[in-house]
Amino acid sequence: MATDPGPSADDLFGAEHVRVYRETGGEQGYHWRGATILLLSTTGRRSGEQRTTPLIHRTDGDGWVIVASKGGAPDNPYWYKNLEADPDVTIEVEAEQIPVRAHAAEGSERDRLWRLMTEVWPAYDDYQKRTSREIPVVVLERR
Repeated sequence: MATDPGPSADDLFGAEHVRVYRETGGEQGYHWRGATILLLSTTGRRSGEQRTTPLIHRTDGDGWVIVASKGGAPDNPYWYKNLEADPDVTIEVEAEQIPVRAHAAEGSERDRLWRLMTEVWPAYDDYQKRTSREIPVVVLERR
């Protein structure tokens, strides 16, 4: 009797993505829809609870780059607001847990990193057109 392999990695989303990613050390869920995913763990600025979000990333030098797009919604995602309150967070890249410090890229650094991120996820340009806010590009550097 064949066993159900479960959802395809490309179908993973939210908490299910986090669970499968962690259970497999990123073997499932790191590669997702042509992009690579890291898990960002922040502390809720109001709740104090740990929150983990799967996010598209790229590396840049020794750091990792993520985008606070929220699909072009008018407000920044909660994980970004948590980073603003406490930039010292942890990421998981495949099976490795890495303590990092986050900062929002600005000016020419943001422009360069935005182009880098839209190479792997062109929809970011569409998301930016949907909102009046400048979508933050976040750099995560090892602590």
